Amino acid sequence: MSLRLGDVAPNFKATTTAGEIDFYEYLGNGWGVLFSHPADFTPVCTTELGKTASLQNEFAKRNVKVLAVSVDPLDKHLGWIKDINETQKVNVDFPIIADENRIVANLYGMIHPNASETFTVRSLFVIGPDKKVKLTITYPASTGRNFVEVLRVIDSLQLTANYSVATPADWKEGEDVIVVPAVSTEDAIKKFPKGVKVVKPYLRYTPQPNK
Repeated sequence: MSLRLGDVAPNFKATTTAGEIDFYEYLGNGWGVLFSHPADFTPVCTTELGKTASLQNEFAKRNVKVLAVSVDPLDKHLGWIKDINETQKVNVDFPIIADENRIVANLYGMIHPNASETFTVRSLFVIGPDKKVKLTITYPASTGRNFVEVLRVIDSLQLTANYSVATPADWKEGEDVIVVPAVSTEDAIKKFPKGVKVVKPYLRYTPQPNK
């Protein structure tokens, strides 16, 4: 199964380091990040889980819950968390799924046969309150994920879900945004009282509307 943007993220029940969970119940009415790891006690993933733990407050501010998944069993996860906390100087308190039967991995298309017949690729999904997939990223095993970028994308997704705007290249929270083409310049001037800067008829900027 290959999930695409806009698809409904499959629900599942799973054993995790925080107990048994139902994915939809865990997310509630908020946003979610589900990200996979090929195996426990791998160096790059150790740093990634540490970075995620260090950013827990940032995810919480955005009403985002994170959930990791690996095909290793629960006892290995618990041992790995001790290593992560020690080496990365963090406290991992978000759940890590013990996906021994690869149920979640198969639901989300995390096993790519050309990469590995058994281990998950390093996929990341951002899931909205409507339980639809808003972002997918797949990384090679050798490249650590940029979780500051994940937060930046979530900022953009949450903003553009509520306003008729898009975010330009390298946009960061607080910077000007782009008026979407579906809104005429005349309507944009009414809609965005902070002002509209017209560079081209199709390229119009306005200050971030929720700031």
